[in-house]
Amino acid sequence: MQILFLNPHYMGRFSRASRSPAVAKGGTLYYPLWLAYAEGWAHKNGHDTRLFDAPARQATMEDLDRYLDGWRPALTVVETSTPSIHHDSTVAVQIKERFPEGFVLLVGTHPSALPEESLLRHPAIDAVAIGEYDATVTELAAALENRQPPGEVPGLAIREGETIRTTAPREKRHDLDAIPFVSEVYARHLHVPDYFFAAANHPMAMIITGRGCPHQCFFCVYPQVFHSHRYRVRSARNVVDELEYIRRHLPMVREVGIEDDCFTASPSHVRGICEEILARGIKIQWYCNVRGDVKKDLLALMKRAGCRLVTVGFESGDQALLDNMKKGIKLEKYHQFVRDVKEAGILVHGCIMAGNPGETRASLEASYRFAVEVNCDSMQFYPLYLYPGTEAYDWAEKNGYLSTTDFSQWLDGDGQHNCVLNTPELSSRELVQLCNDYMRRYHLRPRYLLMKVWQALRNPREGYRSLVSAQQFFGKMLLKGIRERLA
Repeated sequence: MQILFLNPHYMGRFSRASRSPAVAKGGTLYYPLWLAYAEGWAHKNGHDTRLFDAPARQATMEDLDRYLDGWRPALTVVETSTPSIHHDSTVAVQIKERFPEGFVLLVGTHPSALPEESLLRHPAIDAVAIGEYDATVTELAAALENRQPPGEVPGLAIREGETIRTTAPREKRHDLDAIPFVSEVYARHLHVPDYFFAAANHPMAMIITGRGCPHQCFFCVYPQVFHSHRYRVRSARNVVDELEYIRRHLPMVREVGIEDDCFTASPSHVRGICEEILARGIKIQWYCNVRGDVKKDLLALMKRAGCRLVTVGFESGDQALLDNMKKGIKLEKYHQFVRDVKEAGILVHGCIMAGNPGETRASLEASYRFAVEVNCDSMQFYPLYLYPGTEAYDWAEKNGYLSTTDFSQWLDGDGQHNCVLNTPELSSRELVQLCNDYMRRYHLRPRYLLMKVWQALRNPREGYRSLVSAQQFFGKMLLKGIRERLA
């Protein structure tokens, strides 16, 4: 069957696969990871597949028509996100108009959380995949091809005449080694230099070594809506085989991003991968997402195996706030972690989130003081972004803290994040202003600037990366400030 996997155009370089979809201030554009994994599985199962990533190509529907050039998909899989769901539904309608005999399926965290609402947006949308959808798409394609009832395929909310029915739940995949390397999909369909992560060396590639996360953070969308809290992993051999594939077939890649929600959730998994890299003598740089409690010996091993940078969600420098968001960690652990990771020679990209339960100006100032104390290579400050299906969204909705329920308002006119959270202590406008102020103050401190100059002198490549990231971020901040003044 001919299957089109489509990441639709929307507001420029819109990053749907990010945990907080938007046009990033720092220029980051994620690969369409989950579309790519699903395409790889469908391709392996004999289907005629194409993957079109419009944000990376800066492409329109007319560009898509030219790309297809008479190729007619019988099944179109449309990636979505909460901020773009209205637009994505419109694209699904346009696809149906072009291919009226075809089946249109919405995928992503948003329709997984709100399947019936997503289907009710327009009768042209045939079904929604709930959660991970690699096998769902392939089984749906087989059912359609063999003229069998698609309503028998697990993991769907499907339109049947005037009614909507949810099929049996789909079991989470454990045979992750069976799924083809996502980098093979990149090689077939994508242009690697189009993708960018502000803290990584460019060009970079993103892979997943495990799905799910055992931690209970109340704001995190993927574990709650998409992958579950059970961490399922690929074998170390399979992961390192993919690193070797990248070196051979994507030689332009200078860094690999391990985009697991928490790569260090299983220290034995990390250790196995690192030891396999070292045993094979592979020289490759990589970054990963970690929790701020990784042990010193594991950090040292990660460094030897090529880890250049870790991204860690500190979220707050106030213990009460950490407890309220179910972070499950003590503040002193963070301080020890930063000492250990710096001793290991690994860079840290930190994240501070504003607006969680109990947040005040005083607790935010404590978070800023914490950020200055640990003095990471880079630090993000951003408001709590609320996504359906998460405890955070339910908390805000229940307490009347949402300023709107129009999901298109999750972004501003430039496609950047817009805060829709108003608490009794802090308005959405105050949260945005405070985060922007902290971002500027943090990255313009004399101590920080001296650190970056010294880093650039020791490693010109890191200096260049920092310069490009700073230009992206401060350029967008300046442009946005000018527009606000002119408005």
